[in-house]
Amino acid sequence: MRAFIFPGQGSQAVGMGAALAAASRFAREVFEEVDEAIGQHLFRLMSEGPAEELTLTENAQPAIMANAVATWRVLEREGGVALAEQAAFVAGHSLGEYSALCVAGALDLATTARLLKLRGQAMQSAVPVGAGGMAALLGATLDQARAVADAAAEGQVCAVANDNAEGQVVISGHAEAIARAVALCRDFGVKKGMALPVSAPFHCALMAPAAETMAAALERARIAAPFVPVYANVTAAPVSDPAEIRARLVEQVTGMVRWRESLLAMEAAGVDQFVEFGAKLLAPMVKRTVQAEPVSVVTMAEIEGLARGL
Repeated sequence: MRAFIFPGQGSQAVGMGAALAAASRFAREVFEEVDEAIGQHLFRLMSEGPAEELTLTENAQPAIMANAVATWRVLEREGGVALAEQAAFVAGHSLGEYSALCVAGALDLATTARLLKLRGQAMQSAVPVGAGGMAALLGATLDQARAVADAAAEGQVCAVANDNAEGQVVISGHAEAIARAVALCRDFGVKKGMALPVSAPFHCALMAPAAETMAAALERARIAAPFVPVYANVTAAPVSDPAEIRARLVEQVTGMVRWRESLLAMEAAGVDQFVEFGAKLLAPMVKRTVQAEPVSVVTMAEIEGLARGL
């Protein structure tokens, strides 16, 4: 049994999608549709940079989605692969949940692009630059990370944002609290705390204004039942009902990304292969967490190889 998975922020890089667009008109069509939907030359930015502009949250989020969906679309159209026949579930890490919903038919591509552009803008504007931060706690269990965050909070926001894999947990909150947490790591048996170069404190209570913005936008968006169940980040459980999908996406803005639990739950449901589209960010998390085989497809050669193996 197979699950298709889609990466989140951090997988962006100048040049992303360019070779795929040169090789396949189906990829080009995805990039063109996204550009039109958000009224921006996003693919040019993806192809040529500059990196600092691509890394801006409002650009990185739709760009990562466009690249992942284009990779899937090439497999689907040129490889003759039907999602419902080849994948039991889909899932995505943070913004990747939107890519998963798009591929599964719950959201159309243009709507997905517009929602992610707005999501990026709303997340960036929710907290003044420098007021928030995030840190990776390496070698930490979820319980250890929660203990560190609780001890460091001191009345400020400091919470687990991403439970990514065994020994890789990310915390988020006020910048001062995150600095305190990094300094406290050794006291709680955590190998190392490392501040992350992010522009905002994602997936914590400080993102409440962004959650309100997304709630209004998602209320207007048309969401259909997906072809296959989508594992929601905030519950680590499959969802298919459009109303529940909408609610989970709103909760996801401030809620913890339960990626490790999602991988374990999909493996328990019978998944023995995870196929990542558009990046090689999630495969290491899969390796650290479950016995199932991780496969990443980015290039045309990798897509063709996967198509032959399905």
